[in-house]
Amino acid sequence: MTPTSLHRRNLWALACSLNLCLILSTVPIAGASGQAAESPTEVVRATITEVFRILDDPKLKDPDKLMPRRRMLEHVIGERFDYAEMSKRALAANWTPLTNNQRAEFVELFKAFLSDRYAGKIEGYTGDRTVYLGERLEGQYAEVRTRLISNKVEIPMDYRLMNKAGRWYAYDIIADGVSLVKNYRSQFDKIIRSDSYEELVKRLRDRTVAEEKKEKR
Repeated sequence: MTPTSLHRRNLWALACSLNLCLILSTVPIAGASGQAAESPTEVVRATITEVFRILDDPKLKDPDKLMPRRRMLEHVIGERFDYAEMSKRALAANWTPLTNNQRAEFVELFKAFLSDRYAGKIEGYTGDRTVYLGERLEGQYAEVRTRLISNKVEIPMDYRLMNKAGRWYAYDIIADGVSLVKNYRSQFDKIIRSDSYEELVKRLRDRTVAEEKKEKR
């Protein structure tokens, strides 16, 4: 794998991590109209700015601050991302037959899996910047188009959000043409078809879901 390809894959991991870091904590309560006062782009911009602020804070770069900084990032991850919506979309038709208890269990396992997989990957990134290209609104759904730029490569990223009770929540990101939700939907469906839903749950619990390695040319 070339250095550019490796850097591109690492940036895709960063993109997924930033998707998880869309806490959207600055979104105000909706007014009488039921619509959020801030636009989806403003929310994404404020949140990503906060993520990079944590990464660039010199007081948090000391090795002794690794775990406190990790906890800060994990708090950001868990604050406002709609894991239930993401889990439902990732399982697709396999979500329907699950009981409420099974759904709750899956959401927590998927959340822990994603946190383990991506939280640590963004800690080494500094100096990258995001360019905001526009947004598209369709009812309670929104898509914010951005481009993540480093000194070696640029990656287009489309954030997908939904409005619930006047707040925008992220549920997917399209990084360089690859949907995080669809990527895991394909893997989960393959495991369920070849083995069982119980096997998928076991792999999530053991954090051993294999990611398909496909490079787009």
